[in-house]
Amino acid sequence: MTKLSVNVNKIALLRNSRGNNYPHLIGFTKKLIDIGVKGITIHPRPDERHIKKRDARELSLLLKEHPNIELNIEGYPSEEFLCLIEETVPDQCTLVPDSEDQLTSDHGWDFNEHGNFVDDTVKRLNNLGIRTVAFVDPSVEQVQLASKTSLNRIELYTESFAGSYGTPEETKAFEKYLKCADCAQRSGLGVNAGHDLNLCNLARFLQIPNILEVSIGHAIVVESIEFGISNVINKYHKICGS
Repeated sequence: MTKLSVNVNKIALLRNSRGNNYPHLIGFTKKLIDIGVKGITIHPRPDERHIKKRDARELSLLLKEHPNIELNIEGYPSEEFLCLIEETVPDQCTLVPDSEDQLTSDHGWDFNEHGNFVDDTVKRLNNLGIRTVAFVDPSVEQVQLASKTSLNRIELYTESFAGSYGTPEETKAFEKYLKCADCAQRSGLGVNAGHDLNLCNLARFLQIPNILEVSIGHAIVVESIEFGISNVINKYHKICGS
């Protein structure tokens, strides 16, 4: 079974665009819990254009009342970000190599250049009992390098798979991800996945065995506008086998 973690960044972005508390992020998260979601993801950025630090704190308090629902906080491991992680102590922290002004995550870590930095960060978080994950491109070499760190899992950055879905390049892209997942699992790393996965392409991607978690946000918001959120979450749970 693959856990679905819903990224609620876009809900916060909608709220911030009106300068008030509508839609209500905590209320929306409670609705997700009520319809069976087992994971919530947030990605606070330095400019707080969607998730704010107070959101991270409030969500942390909410989910501590629901110990069966995991909180995943992702972001670039600046000192400010790490202090927030140490304050909120989420179940999982996903490290991404984003710049401060980046629109959205678009690449994984280069472990040749940043492996020691990632490893030092991971050790700091592992001391708090937080599961650690790093964003990784579909490269067997990068997966192998990631396995030499203290990471618990990797998150495969799935944009190139999503972009190839339904084209002649789909099988080639899928096989690349399959090899990377197999390499990670043989090395003792768990495998998560995320970015541009949706109702159309997720079932195909989950033909890769033992994907532990998928993080999906943007697509769920768009699909929920079209189909209604309860219907959309139920469709995702059916695909994930949960």
